[in-house]
Amino acid sequence: MRTKATVAIAVIMALLLGWQHFNGGVPSHHLLADPSLPELSNWWGLLTLPVLAWYLLGRIERRRRADPRGAHGDTAGFVGALVFGALLSLLFTAGRHEATGYMAQFLLVLALFYPIHRAACVLGFVIGMTWTFGAVLPMIAACIFAAVGAALYHGVRLIYARMMMLRR
Repeated sequence: MRTKATVAIAVIMALLLGWQHFNGGVPSHHLLADPSLPELSNWWGLLTLPVLAWYLLGRIERRRRADPRGAHGDTAGFVGALVFGALLSLLFTAGRHEATGYMAQFLLVLALFYPIHRAACVLGFVIGMTWTFGAVLPMIAACIFAAVGAALYHGVRLIYARMMMLRR
C-alpha cells in the first residue's frame, strides 16, 4: 500500500504541476503571504510531497501493525483532515480570511479531544491544501499544528491525570 499510494501521490502532483505549467505557469507562494519573505515554488511539491507521503504512510503502517483496531481512526483522521485542509484552502482563495482564522482556532480546540498530530491527519491536511498552496507551505503549517496539537492533546491529559491523583 505504501509504495502504490506514494507513486499515486507523485503522479497526481506531477499532473497538477503539468496542468499549472501549461495554464499560466506554476505559482510560487511567499512565506506568511509576505513579499519580503522567501518565495517557494510549487515545483518543490514534486519532491517533498512523495517523500512526506512515504514517511507518513510508513508510520501509519507501523501503527496499524501495533494496533489493528486503530485503522478506522486513521481513515477517519485522514478524510477529516483532507476535508479540513481543502475547506481551509477554499475559504482562503475566496478571501474569507476571518473564517480561516476561526478554523485554526477550532483546530486547537479539536486537538484537546482528538489526536490531530497523528500521521494520517498530517498527510490528509497537507494533501487537502496542496492544490491551492503547493506542498511546502501546508507541510510547514502541518508541522506547527501537529506540534501544538500533540502538546495540547498529551499535555492536557497529563495535567488532568496529575490533578486526579492529587484528589485521591
